[in-house]
Amino acid sequence: MENQYSNEFAAEDNSSGGTTRRGFLSQLTFAGAGLTLAPILTGTRVEAAENAPAEATAVENNAISLTVNGKKYSLESDSRVTLLDALRERLAMPGTKKGCDHGQCGACTVLVNGRRVNSCLTFAAMCEGDEITTIEGLASADTLHPMQEAFLKHDAFQCGYCTPGQICSAVGLVSEGRAKSDEEIKESMSGNICRCGAYRNIVSAIKEVQNTHA
Repeated sequence: MENQYSNEFAAEDNSSGGTTRRGFLSQLTFAGAGLTLAPILTGTRVEAAENAPAEATAVENNAISLTVNGKKYSLESDSRVTLLDALRERLAMPGTKKGCDHGQCGACTVLVNGRRVNSCLTFAAMCEGDEITTIEGLASADTLHPMQEAFLKHDAFQCGYCTPGQICSAVGLVSEGRAKSDEEIKESMSGNICRCGAYRNIVSAIKEVQNTHA
């Protein structure tokens, strides 16, 4: 029986010089294997491409001129540096605090041209030519700003971490001249969060400055 099958396959291989059934089946097997492996090999290449380290983007430093608390500063800095980081890390002004770093807590509030801004959401390069005021610039020599005095008088802080941003925001609020009632002051100061819960005393300090210095 084995010889009979062998003879039949041999006869097929030797027939007519064209493609034999065995040869056709072999070619079909290789083609099928190729189709099966192609997605795997292609996927491997795609995966390898995705995992390849991205080319580092060159950081370009530019000259930035800032006027902070009445004094001009020049620094070389990446244009993506925030005003908050420029103040704290480049100009050594740690009074402005880094809280959430997402513009939600108000701890980083400073005044730019008298307007309240979150310095963590503001690029330093955007502030060229502007007048920037931080908590360090509110006092005059040994005399505290009236808002600083009022915060002390009304005990408007506990841990004090948010206090620089609260005071800068309160100074901006009084300059705006819009919020008068307790509810309006609370609404206008809602961007400054005090996790210690000193809100009542903060409102009292702001009202005193409004009544005596506005």
